[in-house]
Amino acid sequence: MKKIICKKEYDTETAELVKKVVHGYFGDPAGYEEILFKTPAGLYFVYVSGGESSPYPTEDIQRLAKTKVQEWIDNH
Repeated sequence: MKKIICKKEYDTETAELVKKVVHGYFGDPAGYEEILFKTPAGLYFVYVSGGESSPYPTEDIQRLAKTKVQEWIDNH
């Protein structure tokens, strides 16, 4: 998935996967996944996707400030 946020490109195809967290199981309507990526430019983002009853019923990309990366890793 690719998304432009504040004139910066976030692309799961070109970014480095840092950490993947899966909640639930495949096909679970409440299940979801959160994947932390780092772009070649050093920016971080989280790709989210899930079932229809999950917090992320549609796939999306959310920016993550560098100052919040370690906190995100520790809490997931």
